[in-house]
Amino acid sequence: MARRGHRPSHAPAGRPRFWGRHAVLAALANPERTVRKIWGTRAALSALDLPPVLPITFAEPSDLARLVPSDAPHQGLVAEVDPLEDVWLGDLLEQGEATQQPLLILDQVTDPHNVGAILRSAAAFDALGIVTQDRHAPPESGTVARAASGALETVPWVRVVNLARAMDEIAEAGFWRIGLTGHASRTLAESIGEGKVALVLGAEGEGMRANTEAHCDDLAKLPIGPKVESLNVSNAAAIALYAVAVRH
Repeated sequence: MARRGHRPSHAPAGRPRFWGRHAVLAALANPERTVRKIWGTRAALSALDLPPVLPITFAEPSDLARLVPSDAPHQGLVAEVDPLEDVWLGDLLEQGEATQQPLLILDQVTDPHNVGAILRSAAAFDALGIVTQDRHAPPESGTVARAASGALETVPWVRVVNLARAMDEIAEAGFWRIGLTGHASRTLAESIGEGKVALVLGAEGEGMRANTEAHCDDLAKLPIGPKVESLNVSNAAAIALYAVAVRH
């Protein structure tokens, strides 16, 4: 079990609310997650095997809609949870010593839908985890959990204060750091190599910051056609993870 750290002092107050069947069931199944309360329709709750000590409130769909953002697809279930405790980068890297699992580094990717989708792809392609800056990434939320479709509970998410320093530590652990950018001269397939890979992705529009690029071992691009200028960062992450998975 990885050593855990304290939540950052500036973490949002209060508990997030998750909604939707996948997010709620995954939270219930995660031994590291504390679920404090569940609201649900009688039909949705009757299908669950819930701990008898868990506070449950039966509610109509219209009542559930008031507990979550407008138009959120709650599917009859809403849960209030405690945020997960932080994962230490050193512990995650230690877990990956004997594997070829890729690592994802996100440079100021702040959209919770994108981060959630990236977590889902990371779970699908058995990534070691994702690394983000603490202050320039979304907090755990129902939006992230919904987009991750359960992967928020299974993919380690490391938040660091200094991304450049973290990338140095990742390099020392034997990872080849590949930054994805459209102005690279080589394709990702040409840059992957045979060893452990850390894929570095920047925010849409701005891309990676200059200092983040400087801490990459190589820069690579995805071979997309001229009809599209760039891909959504979550799509790029999924394609890059697939490329790593099939490189052998």
